[in-house]
Amino acid sequence: MDIQEQVLTQLRVLNHGFVRLDAAMADDLSVINSARVSFGKRHDQVEDGDAGLLKFLMKYRHGTPFEHNAFRFHIKAPIFVFREWQRHRIASYNEMSARYMELPAEWYIPDPENVRVRVGKPGRYTYELASTEKTLSYLADLKYDCQRSFSFYHKHILLGIAPEIARNFLHVNHYSEMYWTTNARSMMNFLSLRNAETAQWEIQQFAVAVEEFFKVMMPITANAFVDLGRVAP
Repeated sequence: MDIQEQVLTQLRVLNHGFVRLDAAMADDLSVINSARVSFGKRHDQVEDGDAGLLKFLMKYRHGTPFEHNAFRFHIKAPIFVFREWQRHRIASYNEMSARYMELPAEWYIPDPENVRVRVGKPGRYTYELASTEKTLSYLADLKYDCQRSFSFYHKHILLGIAPEIARNFLHVNHYSEMYWTTNARSMMNFLSLRNAETAQWEIQQFAVAVEEFFKVMMPITANAFVDLGRVAP
């Protein structure tokens, strides 16, 4: 996944989703000056020694200087991804409302190589590629059921049923949109858990996209985060 050296751009994720950086007030200097104010100092640009200071803050988990910045993202993802995402509560969320509008006919259908079976014991589950037979059966049934449920949804809206009740036909793989505003400290907590091998594959793809923006906006901070084991300060 590539990103150009620009602030406002969009990365496609899954079949209909995206992550777009809508606005930001974020750079490495925000962390550096928030820490140096303890000694009554301020830098107008990143200077020698500042990268070392930032890494020190990260290593010893002096976390508050990483909060003096903001990222506002516009995200389109399946509803089940949002339900995991919104467990990260030190952030602000506003999501598209299916009470007030009819959702478009867009849902997440995995590619065949992402149809998985679960093996192992609780707490130690691993995931493996499903057999061809199981994959074809799953995808056929899922596509049929999504199309069928949406046709009922749309039918009853046309008959005058309120969207907030008609949406009961829809599945958690239906797409929604939200705005997510967060700071670098909270973002690193999100990335440490969701851009990890143990995360569900679908939300991990969105976390990968978020991290690309993080690396562009705050490269010194992002590098320190990776170098020190991807632990949020």
